[in-house]
Amino acid sequence: MTSAQLDDTVARPGALLATWGGLKSRVTMIVASTLVFGVLSVGLGLSTHLVVFFGFVFLVGLAVELPLACRRDVAPWMGPGSTPRRDLCRAATGNGLAGEGWPRSRSCTPGGRPGSAGDASPAAAVGREDRCQGGERGVTAMIVFTDRVDAGRQLATRLEHLRAEDAVVLGLPRGGVPVAFEVAEALDLPLDVIVVRKLGVPHQPELAMGAIGEGGARVLDARVVAAARVSATDLAAIESRERAEVEERVGRLRRGRDPVDLTGRIAVIVDDGIATGSTARVACEVARHLGAARVIVAVPVAPVEAARGLPGADEVVCVSAPPELMAVGNHYRDFSPTSDGEVIVLLDAAARRTQGVPTFGDATDIDIDVEIPVGAVALQGHLRLPEPVTAVVLFAHGSGSGRHSPRNRFVASVLQRAGLGTLLLDLLTPDDELTRAHVFDIELLAERLAAATRWLRTRPDTAAFSVGYFGASTGAGAALWAAAEPGSTVAAVVSRGGRPDLAGPLLAHVQAPTLLIVGSADETVLELNRQAQAQLRCPSELAVVEGATHLFEEPGTLAEAAILARDWFTHHLLPTGL
Repeated sequence: MTSAQLDDTVARPGALLATWGGLKSRVTMIVASTLVFGVLSVGLGLSTHLVVFFGFVFLVGLAVELPLACRRDVAPWMGPGSTPRRDLCRAATGNGLAGEGWPRSRSCTPGGRPGSAGDASPAAAVGREDRCQGGERGVTAMIVFTDRVDAGRQLATRLEHLRAEDAVVLGLPRGGVPVAFEVAEALDLPLDVIVVRKLGVPHQPELAMGAIGEGGARVLDARVVAAARVSATDLAAIESRERAEVEERVGRLRRGRDPVDLTGRIAVIVDDGIATGSTARVACEVARHLGAARVIVAVPVAPVEAARGLPGADEVVCVSAPPELMAVGNHYRDFSPTSDGEVIVLLDAAARRTQGVPTFGDATDIDIDVEIPVGAVALQGHLRLPEPVTAVVLFAHGSGSGRHSPRNRFVASVLQRAGLGTLLLDLLTPDDELTRAHVFDIELLAERLAAATRWLRTRPDTAAFSVGYFGASTGAGAALWAAAEPGSTVAAVVSRGGRPDLAGPLLAHVQAPTLLIVGSADETVLELNRQAQAQLRCPSELAVVEGATHLFEEPGTLAEAAILARDWFTHHLLPTGL
């Protein structure tokens, strides 16, 4: 018996009891209503004939409801040849129940060939719908992916036949890019984005009359254009506006890199799922316009109709193709939104991989919470050391922030992918934070940062590591103060939206190469950084991120800062200067 059949067998008695309970409640309701009506009729002195008439109506209702309820709720669980209404594993073949009245599990092999119900493979064991091409349908319980990373890795196994092909993986921003990244990395293929924008009908923009992509690609639905009576002038204005959006977004996501050439190559368009398929169809047309010789659409989950074939695609590859797809997010445990920053970082990491720069995935030797004794207090931190690693960056957080800061955790993840260890610290204890003055006590923060550095030197696994400091806001002042202390071994410092001026006269004693990253819209802090750089005697640079404010909350700006920090640290901390 397969796992799917076992699940059904376990679920059947409970479901049968539930449906019988619902049937009894209907009968009880009808009988009770009849009795109540009879009592009220007698109490109100209605004629016997009227009482008998309405009583007859209720009895007819009972006679009609009983067979319908049995057919609707009980029969599906009682024998073969019927289709369950609440079953956990629905027969996607459309042939109803199989065998002894239970849904039969059919799996598709990686080549899309249906396997037998008794297949002992892992795919059959979990009863999942496997890769189906050309409409080949599998049957079984709904797959739920852990997240987009898990979905991408599963999807990559269905695309192994492309490993030696001249193919390019194209992620649809934003959610499709994390999936595409895993596919490209697993198959050692180049990764890029394919950005499309809908052309909406004037005065009814939700109705698409076409779409555009980069490189002048345009797809129009002549029927919609004619029916909506869209003039050439209106069409040109809409296209101009949307094309500006495409170019702006492409520039932001690629960070000035040229697009990957698709001429004569296989374009593998990847998204995190297909609901209606409209975006994927347009992306197929855009890919062909850009020179792709063959177009494959690959997604973790898609409706079975899309799995059979998608207009514009030569092939559709999916992990799961349920007969009824209510929402793509239902197939993920974690379907949190993907930011532009994440897309930028993934594209940058993929570009570095194709250039031969080593990247580091999720595997880690150490990923632990730590407690660092400093005098009478203990500082809380989180240490992560990817394997292999020879350098670690300590994070000095700004006011009101700590080791759980989403911004610094994002930056840390970028550094980790480049092979750098990270130690995120709470430089203040909960009791310290009750006194606001401690937040601006730069000397106190610097002392604790230096103590954490000495603690790393006592660990056998980090004793010989190169050390860098990453400071944000007031933490930048503390990082530079600590780096200026006599005997400091820190090898590089990066300030993000920081206040290096808070280190005061000690700036002149900093020897570690220092990068100051500031947003162009953070005018006051930008000026303070210019003044601080003038006091530095060490190698230093001032990097201005266009459009960023103090917290780097604008799309893509935090990713830009993270990549700048990564490049600075890898150059100054890693032996190869990667």
